[in-house]
Amino acid sequence: MASSAMLFLQPNLSNPLSLSSHKPLFSLFKTHTTFSAAAAASKPTPCKPIVLTVSASSRALKALIFDCDGVILESEHLHRQAYNDAFAHFNVQCPSSPSSEPLNWSPEFYDELQNQIGGGKPKMRWYFKEHGWPTSTISDTSPENDEDRAKLIDILQDWKTERYKDIIKSGTVEPRPGVLRLMDETKASGIKLAVCSAATKSSVVLCLENLIGLERFQGLDCFLAGDDVKEKKPDPMIYVTAAKKLGISEKDCLVVEDSVIGLQAATGAGMSCVISYTSSTANQDFKEAAAMFPDLSNVRLADLEALLKSTVAAN
Repeated sequence: MASSAMLFLQPNLSNPLSLSSHKPLFSLFKTHTTFSAAAAASKPTPCKPIVLTVSASSRALKALIFDCDGVILESEHLHRQAYNDAFAHFNVQCPSSPSSEPLNWSPEFYDELQNQIGGGKPKMRWYFKEHGWPTSTISDTSPENDEDRAKLIDILQDWKTERYKDIIKSGTVEPRPGVLRLMDETKASGIKLAVCSAATKSSVVLCLENLIGLERFQGLDCFLAGDDVKEKKPDPMIYVTAAKKLGISEKDCLVVEDSVIGLQAATGAGMSCVISYTSSTANQDFKEAAAMFPDLSNVRLADLEALLKSTVAAN
């Protein structure tokens, strides 16, 4: 019988740097001749040990692909602020609203929304279908046909994007721990480096230029945003497209995501995926992930290379 192994990671939500006291990830491996099917199928949560099943099947890390929002920067609250500012600016009011105040997405609602629907325009389109198409200063009446509804969403998204850019340019936003070091290790090793985001291209470009620096951004081997593909995450199209542009097999790519939507996109493309979760995604179902981390501060490239080489994605 082929040997297998299980890696148990015990994240501590009260201390995002709790992994720093542990030995390198792969010094924790212990070899077994059998494993429990029930344990392999167990559902990990951030508050319980995460079970990773590995075998001798080999993969070589040839490309490391980062999501942007939530991975490179913790941005959920910034996007929510920009949407609400857009709704206030255009006095957007839905028929189902209990007050005459402009639409305002709460932190709790936006956490759920952004973890279920990728991309800004699809978020608004879904919301307006569910709660009624709004009135606004853009039009005296609610849009009644597809053309007018698309125009409304385009105007709101464009204004929101510009507002988000202003927030990023304010200098108050920093990259998440460990991101820049891991990017530099990847480039120095000769492994290809990419960023794939479902967000609007202009806003992602601004984020990357301001947060990882122009030199790192221009040094990316592949960069794709929501504008570059027809389907948004969780559809795998953006990662399938990235693999083609990189000229690398999907099985030799490793994706860093923060949400289940991104995880589904990566695994749907045939790629392994690790999760660097945020406070708003920590309780999501990440059972298909190769590993989970509170951030990347204690994650080295060598850890990810060993992880991909040994990991067999469970179905």
